[in-house]
Amino acid sequence: MRRDYFTVDIASESPDGTPTVRIDYDGPDGELRERLTTAADVLDASEIDVTFRRQPDASTGVLSLTNRLTGEYVLEANVTIELVDSLIEAAEDREDGHYEVRLTDSTGKSRVYEKRTLLVYDHDGSLLRQRSLIPGGVEL
Repeated sequence: MRRDYFTVDIASESPDGTPTVRIDYDGPDGELRERLTTAADVLDASEIDVTFRRQPDASTGVLSLTNRLTGEYVLEANVTIELVDSLIEAAEDREDGHYEVRLTDSTGKSRVYEKRTLLVYDHDGSLLRQRSLIPGGVEL
């Protein structure tokens, strides 16, 4: 799927206080739904990983949602580093460290994934632990 099918906004706080990544999809109907569906069911939060890969010499990067079981990309979208940093800071400020990913398809239907981990990589693929959101007790 093309990155320009997605619009990403990061709210440091939703109405209930949870930092939220809002991703709106405006591509072909059904394409996103197909990527979110396995043979058994729709992927849930435990089956989705969220990562951010910084671009070299730029103020942007690529936010990705992947299927944890297969490693396949569900989506990729261009996002500024500033927005991702603000999300991580807001989640770290919360006692539980949670944030939400709200994914809205082209028909207006939304799915919400509650997450605690967001891995940030540099342009060479090295994990930036200090820039990432990694819950205590998680070993990578």
